[in-house]
Amino acid sequence: QVQLVESGGGLVQAGGSLRLSCAASGRTFSSYNMAWFRQAPGKEREFVAALSRSGARMYADSVKGRFTVSRDNAKNTVSLQMNSLKPEDTAVYYCAASIASANLIAGPNDVNYWGQGTQVTVSS
Repeated sequence: QVQLVESGGGLVQAGGSLRLSCAASGRTFSSYNMAWFRQAPGKEREFVAALSRSGARMYADSVKGRFTVSRDNAKNTVSLQMNSLKPEDTAVYYCAASIASANLIAGPNDVNYWGQGTQVTVSS
């Protein structure tokens, strides 16, 4: 069982920045493929960014050039640096982990474990 705990959400003005962190349990964090998803009210959960255990990265088109995903295997954490935030980035952000696949997480079906989510609100 892997537990994921997000932190760092909050309220920010458009154009501002936030950094989300996700702390993972388990002794083999370096073998996990990690990702971030988000879900806005009334919408389906959508992919934001992924970081594989080998260091490969993938981003949704809507966040490319603004968001950066990184990990610290020594601290069992994955982070999402969000810059130039827009009101449409408002959502609950979820940390996700896959332990069963060698590939990047590309969608919800690839995920084995979810965090509880953290709210990000961007005001205009």
